[in-house]
Amino acid sequence: MSTVAAFQLLDGRRCGAALQADIAAKALGTKAQCGRAPHLAAVLVGNDGASKTYVEAKVKACEGVGFRSTLIRLPETITEEDLLGRVKSLNNDTELDGFIVQLPLPAHIDADRVIQAIDPRKDVDGFHPLNVGNMVLGLPGFLPATPSGICELLKYYSIETAGKHCVVVGRSNIVGTPISILLSRNAYPGNCTVTLAHSRTKDLASITRQADLLVVAIGKPEFVTADMVKEGAVVIDVGIHRIPDAARKSGFRLVGDVKLDEVAPKCSWISPVPGGVGPMTITSLLLNTLRAAKRS
Repeated sequence: MSTVAAFQLLDGRRCGAALQADIAAKALGTKAQCGRAPHLAAVLVGNDGASKTYVEAKVKACEGVGFRSTLIRLPETITEEDLLGRVKSLNNDTELDGFIVQLPLPAHIDADRVIQAIDPRKDVDGFHPLNVGNMVLGLPGFLPATPSGICELLKYYSIETAGKHCVVVGRSNIVGTPISILLSRNAYPGNCTVTLAHSRTKDLASITRQADLLVVAIGKPEFVTADMVKEGAVVIDVGIHRIPDAARKSGFRLVGDVKLDEVAPKCSWISPVPGGVGPMTITSLLLNTLRAAKRS
């Protein structure tokens, strides 16, 4: 039986709205200084439903803070060379502050090659090797949007991290590896002792049960269950999955990498899905775009 009286939600919508209000105010100042609003472009290749929904949310968020946004839709059959040509064109567009190429890309396109072709000064997703290197060394640059959003969420709710044991489940270059670096650095949020676990980790549950702060980004629906979490832990759920549900009008429900209903009662804080990390990823993308506009 849980000894935690009540858990509290790390509400990404609330945090994102507060930060976006500040972004909107600063965007007005940037527009007055530069003669134009910050401008973000998103490249969407193919017709993946989840990617389409996510990109449209980014475009809507731009409108909400007074940014200019451009959505570039390209067919799934586009060649890698043609896509690289579009990237080059965006790199050279002086009216554009930052852009993203939405992942995943079709199997015939080398995503790493595309990411490396993006001008690091316009890489507001923070995926270019130069920006990743700056993050590792603690130098100025664009932080990857989801890890940066997690840090903003922890700051907003004043979650203590210094001296805590953080376990990150998942080692992707987009979330797991960078958040492990950010939470181990000498800063706030940070100063954690970090364990980076993954699908090959032996006796994973015994390790996750040691976590004061558990970040789950393994990409498997409801993978983390109550027996894998210690009492009073702070849990950040990065995953999002569509699960068929005939009882719903949409025909599906959204779940994360954590089984929320049974894990939440053991937590002090937990991020919900949806409404947790997702809105913070978009907010971080807007912050990076604002910084890019100020630089230009």
